[in-house]
Order: sequence, then structure tokens, then C-alpha cells
Amino acid sequence: MKFMKFSKMFYLGLIVIVCFVSPFNFFVSPYNVSAQEGLSLYNSNSNNNLNLMDQLSDQAPISQNLLVDSIERVNDHPIILVHGLVGWGRDEFLGFRYWGGLVDIEEDLKNYGYETYTAAVGPFSSNWDRACELYAQIKGGTVDYGEAHSKEHGHEQYGRTYSGFLPEWGEINPDTGIQNKVHLVGHSLGGQTIRVLTQLLEQGNEQERELTDPDQLSPLFNNEQTSWVSSVLTISSPHDGSTTTRFIDGFFPMTKDIIALAASLSGKKTDNNFYDFKLDQWGLKREPGESWENYAERVYNSSIWSDTKDTAEWDVSPEGASELNSWVLAQPDTYYFSVSSEQTYPSIWTGYHKPELFMNPIFYLTGGFLGKYTESGEYDIDRDWWKNDGVVNTNSMDGPTLDSPDEIINYKGVAEIGKWNYLGEFSSTDHIDIIGIGLYEVRDWYRSIADLLGSLQ
Repeated sequence: MKFMKFSKMFYLGLIVIVCFVSPFNFFVSPYNVSAQEGLSLYNSNSNNNLNLMDQLSDQAPISQNLLVDSIERVNDHPIILVHGLVGWGRDEFLGFRYWGGLVDIEEDLKNYGYETYTAAVGPFSSNWDRACELYAQIKGGTVDYGEAHSKEHGHEQYGRTYSGFLPEWGEINPDTGIQNKVHLVGHSLGGQTIRVLTQLLEQGNEQERELTDPDQLSPLFNNEQTSWVSSVLTISSPHDGSTTTRFIDGFFPMTKDIIALAASLSGKKTDNNFYDFKLDQWGLKREPGESWENYAERVYNSSIWSDTKDTAEWDVSPEGASELNSWVLAQPDTYYFSVSSEQTYPSIWTGYHKPELFMNPIFYLTGGFLGKYTESGEYDIDRDWWKNDGVVNTNSMDGPTLDSPDEIINYKGVAEIGKWNYLGEFSSTDHIDIIGIGLYEVRDWYRSIADLLGSLQ
């Protein structure tokens, strides 16, 4: 049962594990080229390159200003990239980037003139825990998960200590007189995480303030960190959850095989940092000299997969997303943007959505399941949920709607603060194409996103 619970969540993101290593050997892509050829394609200026910007759907109004370089830059706030479920840091997976795959989106944005950092938070942790980790990584200091939260869920209150990307975050720049803010960009689960962080910065947490001695209270919970986030931009995020969580139980043996593949790449070596579960708060820190294989086995056998909702599995379910939406709200002094993706088509016979031919084959099973799943009950899952990108239902990506008062509007060239500005939908683009783990050229699109964020007053 424990392994099944672990596998359920692990598979939600770890169906992409084959993609982590395949560029070096057997990239699972409709274009099926070698890693060297892939690098050549990415670095080429040929007009034959696939360009992700060209995949933007015409179904929703999208300002063409987003895709041109004529936007005036009016702020220099750094960009923080936040990964989704199963994501990893820059020093993991043999240098294969979560943001870019064979290329490096962070480095490209820096070269383009935007200060950019890549966060590495718990790949299976709850959005609360991930938000606390993200705060410490940006500001610097020791992760404080909150006394009330930690006692409620039965894990340690304190985590790792970080020097901080931006220790001056939130302070007034003495040279400009402007507050030091950031732009938060999150993919998949990362979109929920950056929403939680923004909520906590603006409103804090009343339960933490009531239980914790004021001298010991983390600044994250004291509701005094207002206007620290200029913008939140989410990419293919499950704001209303994903029905993939209904799919996994019968497929845990497959997950075990996939995890074994990952373990075999690291084996019993003790001097590598192949992958870090970042579950220190649960007593699951990798010990000095411990092989990744043994480390992973301890994680698999942990009771956390069956004894708590304080994990990503709950947050990405419709029920968990609804619970999160009820208290994580769009803040009035922050810009919110969302982008969605899809790679399915409706059957002319049944209306069910099926994976398109060029969807990454690793997503065929989940894409087909999401494309026909229905459910009646507390949440009615109907045909509106069928379009998907292989991992997340497309109708969940434009912004929170389940038990949420947030307003979602189509972006028409001028962003409205405190509302969700929906940028549109990428057609024929699966869940990891959009972060560059595929053969689409994504760097130009991320530059255009940086230009959009840099244009915000």
C-alpha cells in the first residue's frame, strides 16, 4: 500500500523520467533524432526549426505584443523559475535542465539581459512546504515550515539553509528608491507553489501567528511582506487539479520499473547528486556516503505516502486544488498570467479526446485516460475536462475556478493587476514540450515572456 501511494504521486511526474535521460541515448520524441542532432537543431538559426511561438492557438484572444520585441522595458525585477512535480535543480540529472532540456533557459535569459534564477524545491512536497523552501532560497536563511503546520502534519519545523538568490528582496533599493521585487514563473505544480508563496507574503498565516512566539515567527507568516512579487506567471498548471490522480493506482508496477531505470543510472555510487528528493523535513535526508539507490529505497518505504495529505499528490487532485483555491487568492497588487497547452483531438465517433500522433509516447496512457474520464459527485468531471497535454487537463490551466473568487480575463495587450490575464493556449504541445524537453525551440518564447514581465509598471 505504501509503495502504491508513493507510485501514484511519483508517476504523475515521473512518467517523464524516461525523458530525463533519453536525450543522451534514445530521446522519446516524434522527431527521433540523436542528442547531438538535437543540440544542433537548437543552436541552428535555420528556418526549418520548430518554433513554440508558432503553436499558439487562435482560440482565445492573444495580444501579438507578447511575441514581438517592441515592448518597452520599465523594470529590472529578477525572474525566478520554479519547477513542477518531480522537478530537479541545476546540479542534478547530469546537467540535463528541467528548464530547457538540452539547452539552458536560465542562461539564455541572462544573456538576453534578464537576471534569472532557477529554484529547486521539494519535487513531491506540498505546495505549502515548497513555498517555504522557495522563500528561503530567494531571501536566504533556514527554511521554516511553520510551527503550527509542522505540528499538524508531523514533520520537522526547520529545513535546509540557503545563502539566498536575492538577500535584498523586499527592501528598498537605495539607488533607485524602488522596492526590490521578483517575477515568479512556475510550470505545472510550480504554478500552484508560486501562488501560495505570494499569498503567504501578502497575508501571512493567522494560525502561525497565534501559535508561534513573535520572536520565533518566520517573516513569511507575519503579513508584513507586501508587494514583494511583481508578477506570477503559470505555465500548464493544474489550478483546478488534474484527473491524472484518478488514473494511477493500477499502474504502480510500471512506475517501479521506471524508478528502477533511474536508480540504475546512479547505482551504488556515493559521489553523485543524480536526484534529490528534498524530503529532509520528513527525516528522509540523504546520508553522507549513502548511494542514491539506498536513499531512494528509504524514501519508497516511508510512511508519508499513506499517512498525510501534506504532499503534492493531494494538492494536484481536484479536491486538494479546490481546498487550496479557497484560501490562496489573487492579490490586488500583483499581476497574474497563465498559459495553457494541449495535444489531443476529439474522436469523430465518441467525442473522447485522444493523444495526437506527435504527443510524446510516454504520455499516451495518461493523455487517453484524461481524454475520456468522467465523474459525478462533489466535482463534476465532464467533457470540458477532456482536452489535455498528457498530464494536466487544459481547462484547469487558465486559472483557479473551483471554490475560487479569482477573475480570469483574456489578455488583450494591457495586463490588469489583481486578475488572471490568460495569454492563450499552445496547440499540439505536450506537458514538457513547453519547457523545452522536446525538439521545439522555446528560447524565443521565454524571451518574449521576459519582455512582457519587464514591461509591467
